[in-house]
Amino acid sequence: MLEIKDLNSYYGDAHILRGVNMVVPKGKVVALLGRNGMGKTTLIRSIMGLAPPRIAKGSITFNGEELVNLPPHQIARKRIGFVPQGRRLFQSLTVAEHLTVFASSRPDSPWSVKRIYEIFPRLSERKSNLGTQLSGGERQMLAVARALMTDPELILMDEPTEGLAPVMVQHLEEIIANLASTGLGILLVEQNLYSALSVANEVYLMETGLIVHHCQADELMNDKETMQRFLGVR
Repeated sequence: MLEIKDLNSYYGDAHILRGVNMVVPKGKVVALLGRNGMGKTTLIRSIMGLAPPRIAKGSITFNGEELVNLPPHQIARKRIGFVPQGRRLFQSLTVAEHLTVFASSRPDSPWSVKRIYEIFPRLSERKSNLGTQLSGGERQMLAVARALMTDPELILMDEPTEGLAPVMVQHLEEIIANLASTGLGILLVEQNLYSALSVANEVYLMETGLIVHHCQADELMNDKETMQRFLGVR
């Protein structure tokens, strides 16, 4: 579904991504893990065509179509959803407006406001509230729901559990697993190692802009040496 080959991205003269190669298959959760400042968010921004960074070399294809040099709105229209770090909700929009403004125009889209409220009943209770009038967990639900309303085939999630209480983290894990079971591809950037491993099928580890390890999630769970070396987990 998503294939990244030899991707090199820069912030000014700073070389951040150094020949990244990665594949996200349909219906799989792929976790991208690494310490802070290693280039994970830069990779997400590169996929979505957000500047900075600047892509100097490499290829990003989605369903066989090249994404490099396309503007973000065209990339999104290819059915790639984005849940950014920090949620990035609109202060002037209610919960209901967040969902309807971003609703896909595809007549066969399985995503409707009604279905969103079934998955996230808390949002139904808060549908008249502004995005800024929600708790951290509710804001994260809305960020995920907003992305789903675009009818994506692939969804990029950047630190979705950041700042959430344990019960909300568990709820989000269940939602991610259920979404993947419907055929949605998910690229998950996450600092919460064990949360990521609980839902991921495959794992890529990044260090200083390089992919330094790739394996199945259950393999990494039992590889304490690799976790300590690249993630600082003892």
